[in-house]
Amino acid sequence: MSTLHTPAHLVRIEAEALLALAVRLEGPMAAAFEQAVQRVFDCGQARGRVVVTGMGKSGIIAQKIAATLSSTGSPALFLHPAEAVHGDLGMITEGDLVIALSASGETEEILRLLATIERRGNALISFVCDLKSTLATASDIALDCSVPHEACGLGLAPTASTTAMLALGDALAIAVSLRRGFRVEDFAALHPGGKLGKQLATVRQLMHSGEAIPRVNTSTPMKDVIYEMSRKKLGMTVVEDDNRLAGIISDGDLRRLLEADGPDGLRKTAGEVMNRSPKTIGAAEMAVRALHTMEEKKITSLIVVDPSNESRVEGVIHLHDLWGTELI
Repeated sequence: MSTLHTPAHLVRIEAEALLALAVRLEGPMAAAFEQAVQRVFDCGQARGRVVVTGMGKSGIIAQKIAATLSSTGSPALFLHPAEAVHGDLGMITEGDLVIALSASGETEEILRLLATIERRGNALISFVCDLKSTLATASDIALDCSVPHEACGLGLAPTASTTAMLALGDALAIAVSLRRGFRVEDFAALHPGGKLGKQLATVRQLMHSGEAIPRVNTSTPMKDVIYEMSRKKLGMTVVEDDNRLAGIISDGDLRRLLEADGPDGLRKTAGEVMNRSPKTIGAAEMAVRALHTMEEKKITSLIVVDPSNESRVEGVIHLHDLWGTELI
């Protein structure tokens, strides 16, 4: 295999295309990109949508960009340009913004949409490799995705150019989300399923509550404490005094008690054995934070309390609950 066509060389061609794009974003294209970010942001503020379109390989990239925009707080959809002229143009409504992807800027199916986009007054942003093309000159903002050459051995198949389009779309979506002040809680709300949804779950969604909470009073004999811990299977129990959080007893506390006092330790009460400074967390906190706290403190559970009344126990979250969410 020629060194010009090794996998590493082909990947370097695409990497070089991305580096060239980064240089343009820091220089000659910076102002145009900032204008595009503002247009997409303003569209969202006006409750419009971003309609992303492209044909062939560019269309596949357009679908991904639309998905990324939607998942980062900018409502977006993909419009197939060939289907658009057969009725799907109705998907574009007043106030929407169109992003059109075409390496040549001369894709016939997209050019046929320009008159309708202009007539309706929709803003048009294009990702093109030729800023003198028909699509670029018809756009409100044209962003340069040009590459020295494609990674394809014949220099024909869209490879480096579509990689540049994808990276530019990601940059646009993330820049808009940052301007909007998109938070991890917002991201979680849009990703309730799959691994991401599990990672972004709240403590409330994973905690043990109600009858599942191991609970004893400060006056409970240690034999009954052990029974409660065994029955609830969390390796710990909350200790309360008059329905108020007083402390915690863990498996480790039991081992230390028996090592120090032997069987006599079982004659004590929960209040005599408990740790009076349990680690707590609020139910609205992200599960990731609970995991980080457990790792930092080298513990296996946190007591979930009411933020407005930290002596009121709402639940317990255990390290095993977080393992099940693929946080580790």
